[in-house]
Amino acid sequence: MSEKSAPSDRAMTGPFDVTEVSPVQPFIDLGAIKVTPRQGLQLRLDIEESTKRLVAATFDIDGSTMQVQVFAAPRSEGLWHEIRQQLAEQLIRQGGTAEQVVGPFGPEIRAAVPTADKTVRPVRFVGVDGPKWFLRGVISGPAATTPARAATVEEVFRSIVVVRGDEPMPPRELLPLRVPPQSGTTA
Repeated sequence: MSEKSAPSDRAMTGPFDVTEVSPVQPFIDLGAIKVTPRQGLQLRLDIEESTKRLVAATFDIDGSTMQVQVFAAPRSEGLWHEIRQQLAEQLIRQGGTAEQVVGPFGPEIRAAVPTADKTVRPVRFVGVDGPKWFLRGVISGPAATTPARAATVEEVFRSIVVVRGDEPMPPRELLPLRVPPQSGTTA
C-alpha cells in the first residue's frame, strides 16, 4: 500500500477537490477538472486519435506549457509514488534522464526527454494524490528549469479543481474531460 503524496496544506492551497471550493467561483469547466481563468492562459484539449476522446488539457502561459491529466485513485492510498518510479525508469530507458527532487507539490521528477531532432527537452513531472483522484502535470518550457518562471505555471496547477464524481472506476482510469461550454465560465 502506498501513502498519498500531496502538500500537507493541499485542501487549503490546492489543487482542490470540488468539495473544497465555493461553487460561485468562475471556472473553465472541463468536466473532471475546472481551472480558474486568468490573463494570458491559453487552453488546448488533447484528443486520443484512436478513440477520439479527450485525454488531457494543455495550458500555455508565460512562455511555458503544462499538460494535465486526472485519474481515478483508491480512497485510502496514493498512486504518485509508484507512478513516479515507473515514469523515471521509462524516461531512462528512452535515453533521457530523470532526477527525483522535492518541489512545491512534494516529490517530482526533473527530466531531460529526447526529442525527434536528437536534442533533449527539460521537463518537470508533478503529481498530487487527492481524495479518490490523482492529478499529474507535465511542465515544459522555461518553467521546467527556472524557478522564477515556474511560479505562474505552479499557480495554475494549484488552482485546478478536480471533479471526481461518484461512479466506481478502477485506479489509474482517466477521468472524463469535456469541451467547456461556450461561455467559458460556469459554476
